[in-house]
Amino acid sequence: MKLRKLFTMAFIALCLTSCGPSGKRGAVLGGVLGAGAGAIIGHQSGRGLEGAAIGGAVGAGTGGLLGGARDDDRRAHEERHRWENKRAREDRNLRRAEDKFRKRDRR
Repeated sequence: MKLRKLFTMAFIALCLTSCGPSGKRGAVLGGVLGAGAGAIIGHQSGRGLEGAAIGGAVGAGTGGLLGGARDDDRRAHEERHRWENKRAREDRNLRRAEDKFRKRDRR
């Protein structure tokens, strides 16, 4: 019965973390998976609740770190893309202005 309750809670947590920043999703998902793994491993040694608590804490910390790093990479990529688009627009506008100036001089 406890295992069924654990899987139900894990499923609900997974559904609730389907949107949002990766750091938050990683922390929740890592905590749920870590708690599940810790409970299974702890159950083998007769300390299921302690294993779940330790596994959940380690999983949440690891998931948060990995998800935060993924968020940072995504932000850096978006910033680089935004900078490249801005530069391309400026180059295009400069070429248009030069073309207009050349056409006016030819007349």
